Amino acid sequence: MAFTHTVGARRHVFADLRTLLARASPARSGDALAGVAAGSEEERMAARMALAEMPLVQCLNEAVAPYEDDEVTRLIVDSHDPTAFAELASLTVGDFRDWLLRHETDTATLARVAPGITPEMAAAVSKLMRNQDLIAVARKCRVVTRLRNTIGLPGRLSVRLQPNHPTDDPRGIAASIVDGLLYGCGDATIGINPASDNLGAIVALLKLVDDIRERYAVPTQSCVLTHVTNTLRAIGQGAPVDLVFQSVAGSQAANEAFGISLALLDEARQAALSLRRGTVGHNVMYFETGQGSALSANAHHGVDQQTMEARAYAVARRFEPLLVNTVVGFIGPEYLYDGKQIIRAGLEDHFCGKLMGVPMGCDVCYTNHAEADQDDMDNLLTLFGVAGINFIMGVPGADDIMLNYQSTAFHDALYLRETMGLRPAPEFETWLQHMGILDDAGRLLEPAARQPLLAMAASI
Repeated sequence: MAFTHTVGARRHVFADLRTLLARASPARSGDALAGVAAGSEEERMAARMALAEMPLVQCLNEAVAPYEDDEVTRLIVDSHDPTAFAELASLTVGDFRDWLLRHETDTATLARVAPGITPEMAAAVSKLMRNQDLIAVARKCRVVTRLRNTIGLPGRLSVRLQPNHPTDDPRGIAASIVDGLLYGCGDATIGINPASDNLGAIVALLKLVDDIRERYAVPTQSCVLTHVTNTLRAIGQGAPVDLVFQSVAGSQAANEAFGISLALLDEARQAALSLRRGTVGHNVMYFETGQGSALSANAHHGVDQQTMEARAYAVARRFEPLLVNTVVGFIGPEYLYDGKQIIRAGLEDHFCGKLMGVPMGCDVCYTNHAEADQDDMDNLLTLFGVAGINFIMGVPGADDIMLNYQSTAFHDALYLRETMGLRPAPEFETWLQHMGILDDAGRLLEPAARQPLLAMAASI
């Protein structure tokens, strides 16, 4: 179906939904690289006007990636909930934006309609929204998940403690874990990106974190962020696996480039559930995504990178994860050129994921060859605090010495909690108070007061 909009004497024609969504996207380097971006600001605005007038149901009537060739499209179509969509079915995309911003559209309403919202609907409406709109609506969306603690409650901010080491040295990793815990980080997960895919090394890291967690009764979950097939092999060897990690994307071809399928993810989830390691819940999956991943694998079907990213959230939603985060600036300036593009992309991703019922976090990050700096990350971090993000990253010194990129530090999480009045996951907060790390008001105590954890550090 073609879409048109006239600006002055010029009539702009968009051949199909895929083209319309791409031309309506805010400017970013990845779409320009793919040759799908608007050729001018006039064309971009014409596309947005045409998109605003498009019936929302068109996103169900027209696939951006072929149903017969793409299992992600089949997942989106076959799992769509028409009952949840019913109260939105008569709206245009512009009407949908207005509906989302209404005061009466509250958290319960958004949760009720989430199963009826497809990635293309979420992406379409995001393209009509200012940053403040993305923040205002995302703040109303609450997605709560549980394994050993409860993540995503109002007034809470969790942190993935990321103690990476360039040689997987156990003492270096353990030192970073203790450092992060002393700042109150680690309630989302203690998650290590291993330097090696050697199965023995992966199992050793799993045992290291689990030993610390059990010895000091830390109410959190561990994860080694290796390929899902390695995690399955580790489970087969009896390793203490809490969370199954995998990077996912928005097309079958992109996921095949990652070496995965929906069937493989389901197998891994069932294996993790069989271990029964949760205490307050059973969300056992952890997914990471990022705008540009499908394009980098030449698997984007001519779809703009933000819409393709939203489709990755349909994959994540299928498996009821504990955590999902966009690694927003990690893929590089070829896809998100500068701080402005990174900030916009992060807010889009968080909005789309939350709107679809996905427990979204973000690795607020950039690579050293991007036109961005830590001030840009401070801005995005603060905006996420307002938007009600579920979790962020905690990296020693904000500089990941194994992955060689810039993220957020333990003290950045402390800043966001203190300035926004946010607290850790409730079970983790109780533990932090018991260990003398936080006081009863949730404030970080002075180092001299943290004797139990300092004693713990000395014993590792």
